[in-house]
Amino acid sequence: MTSTSLVRASGTVRSRPAPPATAVAALAPAVAVPEAPAQPHATPRNTAQPFDSGSFDSIRVNLSAAERRVATLPGRRSVKKDAQAGWLLKAITCIDLTTLSGDDTAERVRRLCAKAVTPVRPDLLAALGFADRTLHTGAVCVYHRFVSTAVDALAGTGIPVAAVSTGFPAGLIPHELKLKEIEASVRDGASEIDIVITREHVLTGQWQKLYDEMRDFRHAAGDAHVKAILATGELKTLRNVAKASMVCMMAGADFIKTSTGKEGVNATPLVTLVMLRMIRQYETRTGLRVGYKPAGGVSTAKTALDYQVLMKEELGRPWLEPDLFRIGASTLLADIERQLEHHVTGRYSAFNRHPIG
Repeated sequence: MTSTSLVRASGTVRSRPAPPATAVAALAPAVAVPEAPAQPHATPRNTAQPFDSGSFDSIRVNLSAAERRVATLPGRRSVKKDAQAGWLLKAITCIDLTTLSGDDTAERVRRLCAKAVTPVRPDLLAALGFADRTLHTGAVCVYHRFVSTAVDALAGTGIPVAAVSTGFPAGLIPHELKLKEIEASVRDGASEIDIVITREHVLTGQWQKLYDEMRDFRHAAGDAHVKAILATGELKTLRNVAKASMVCMMAGADFIKTSTGKEGVNATPLVTLVMLRMIRQYETRTGLRVGYKPAGGVSTAKTALDYQVLMKEELGRPWLEPDLFRIGASTLLADIERQLEHHVTGRYSAFNRHPIG
């Protein structure tokens, strides 16, 4: 960006002949699925850096070059057959399985947690050669009200609970209440906090205020990892997206995240590219790795594959693991399971045979 060309269910299926047990499991290490519960935070945490406007004031985005870069993804970058199945299994381990609806109930959250523990039907896993592997989603993401419910439902699974906080989705409640909400979610057992920034700070160029706000959120979260939601669809320009990304990382965010899923425009490959280049630039400058989470509109297996490819090409192999890559989604898992069933049987099935919860 500043110094690159771009930035200045149930039931058994009747299977067709299954792939050899090792066909999917023995793909490239990039898509290996863990045999034990994942360690979602194996990477050392980001640490806050002193506020330095000089590190982002000169950021410019070459829009035409960025658009050309993301346009290559659907055409030139694709994986097929066993390789595709392997990449989709890896994608499952990076999903933050989410329910953020006004009609959420404790029972819905428990069902969601059960799906997070067993995201793919056992008969499909067996056909793919993964019957003896542990496979679960990266996290379960809920409102604060349901944090304790999710923590209880996921006890002993190794799956973290993420709570949306700070007046999600608009983030317009008083700052003191935002900090209290973070602290309450951590007390209830959330090990990840998805915060929303005050968009006004970005739109009016008040970068010190954004830094101070993010620093306070990080301090209130304590040992819980913090994902900073930028609401990129409301930041107006890619330059604002780039600057907000850098300031939030500078203030200690462990992840930067595109959207709440409630904006008119959510995750897109274009804003993803800009944010990934900022992560790369931040690592070059500080030696610290920050994670990335697209959210909102990532609902198909094909889209998930595009994001995985972009992550690997822009940031490298470590960013295909759940400690540095998450996908915020509610319906994506159902489509991935449909694609895996098609890989095994040669037939597509209805979405209602692959419920998310």
